[in-house]
Amino acid sequence: MIHVTRLGRLDDNLVINAELIETVEAKPDTHITLTTGHKVIVQESVERVVELVIAYKRAIQQPLSVQP
Repeated sequence: MIHVTRLGRLDDNLVINAELIETVEAKPDTHITLTTGHKVIVQESVERVVELVIAYKRAIQQPLSVQP
């Protein structure tokens, strides 16, 4: 799970299951699309979301999977 903040809502913290993240895009705001089809716009940059996912994977000692 990673902690992010919904765009425009400083007090609206959100916890996302990192295993369900399908895509993270800058449009220019950061859009996270989950495998469920749910979409979230967050304040964190794409790079920060990637860092959070990597930290999560390391914390649970799961190999990082890189897809072509």
